[in-house]
Amino acid sequence: MTAVRRAAARLRSLAARAKSGTGAGRISARHRRRLDRATRARRGRGRRLRRAGAALLALLLLLAGALVVAYERTVIPEPHPETAMQSTVFVDEHGGYLGRRGPVDRQEVPLSRVPRFVQDAVIAAENRSFRTDSGVSPRAILRAAVSTLSGGERQGGSTITQQYVKNALLSPEQSLSRKVREALISVKLDRTRSKDQILEGYLNTVYFGRGAAGIQAAARNYFGVDSQALTVSQGAALASVINIPSYYERAGSDPKVTQTLVRRWEWVLDAMADSGALTARQRAEARFPAFRFYPPGDTDGQRQYLIDVAQREAADRLGITVDQLARGGYTVRTTFDSAAQDAVAQRAGEGVPGSAKGARLHAAVLGIVPGDGAVRVLYGGADYAHQPFNDALSGAVEAGTALLPFTGVKLDGPLASLPRTAAPSPLRLASAYAAMAARGTYAAPYTVARISRAGRTVYTAHPDTRPVMPAYAARMMGKYAAAGPPAPGVIEPTPAGFSGGFSGGAGTGPGTRTLWTTLSTPALSTTAALFAERPARDGHPASPAHLPSGAQALGKALVGQALTGADR
Repeated sequence: MTAVRRAAARLRSLAARAKSGTGAGRISARHRRRLDRATRARRGRGRRLRRAGAALLALLLLLAGALVVAYERTVIPEPHPETAMQSTVFVDEHGGYLGRRGPVDRQEVPLSRVPRFVQDAVIAAENRSFRTDSGVSPRAILRAAVSTLSGGERQGGSTITQQYVKNALLSPEQSLSRKVREALISVKLDRTRSKDQILEGYLNTVYFGRGAAGIQAAARNYFGVDSQALTVSQGAALASVINIPSYYERAGSDPKVTQTLVRRWEWVLDAMADSGALTARQRAEARFPAFRFYPPGDTDGQRQYLIDVAQREAADRLGITVDQLARGGYTVRTTFDSAAQDAVAQRAGEGVPGSAKGARLHAAVLGIVPGDGAVRVLYGGADYAHQPFNDALSGAVEAGTALLPFTGVKLDGPLASLPRTAAPSPLRLASAYAAMAARGTYAAPYTVARISRAGRTVYTAHPDTRPVMPAYAARMMGKYAAAGPPAPGVIEPTPAGFSGGFSGGAGTGPGTRTLWTTLSTPALSTTAALFAERPARDGHPASPAHLPSGAQALGKALVGQALTGADR
């Protein structure tokens, strides 16, 4: 009975506690409400995340689809006309750079004519993952950003493929749409062209400073050589210039710029060594190369006479216009000897002491190979910029006694009317003396030896010769020249031809108006013509002036310089 009472009391107590909401029952309810709220929040977040994930996935699929469609519709454009333009380069008989003609200083060369170490240098400087990337490289962009922020060497974030697309295939505008198109074209280009094709296009269009677009023009502008003749050090230097061409183009003439470029050059070489493109020995032996001075010196202006003549002749040989030649990307190997030409130009520039005030001294010098016609020296004036008129080719100089050796001799062909010409051009009289030195064989003067394009020869010169006087007559003319007044040298017959000299002109003593001097060897016949004039002024035309007393010495010096320079 007692136990029953105790159980009933316990039940009453539990019921009272439950009714009052105290104890374990109350705690359990609060916890349940909290759990219910957390569960609802979790479920809400889950639903939102699932919805956001689905939306993001849909967006990504939409973007991927759009990119696929855009990629399929992307057409690789043709290069811009200005990037396809080329210039024509003129070199001397030994291949030394003379100058160029054309709107853009660029010549295309196949990749096979660019040494592999030059290719590797450009890759090391601009895009080290070029051989393995897909045309765009997020890693390159990240590396460039890290290098810039850390103060390291500046690197481009764009791949070589992107740079080629940007420079040669697209407009220079800066916009998001153009950037997207650049990336699409780069990827498509990488998938449809070989790496070598892309690298060749890049090397033929990238700007190197000094007005040079492409590796061939850069090699000539910076080092005076063909691209295939570049050394390891020169190739690394050109690769270094690409980074900031407008700044580095002054290397070699600006000490500060040069020192900055040296540091980048060393960085490029180190990268080549790290990649295995250079051996440890090649890296250790590398020395910073000597650059051609920039801007060009005064001699370049004088050489425009040579380029002018060779340009007209080359266009005529190819049957095209001068403008077509200038834009055609040709290499014209001329007959000129730069050493002899420069020696004559330097001596002519020194002038004559005691020249008459107000009178201008003119000199024309021609050096022609007897029996061949190749023009080694052609001095037509002191400065093409101030006097485009070429005295050597187009000048009419009073002959006077310079024609005495040809008097009474029947001349044929191009020289038939020479004895009756009072004022021949220096070229014509020089070719006559060259024929005398060749025992009567006239050779038509020419200035273009060979023309090539993209490494293929398209024209080769062949001497155009003909007898214009009997050999005995040439011998007699040589003897007369040796004895005639005033003959400073002696012309004697030899198995190969004549050697010696002759001087003549119009007027004598202080009244000398013109002076001709010739000095010939079997290898070169050189003729110099001197005259003076008072330039037009105040409505009065130009008029002849007397030569200064030192003119005869200058004439001898000019022909002597031509022969000495040609022998070097």
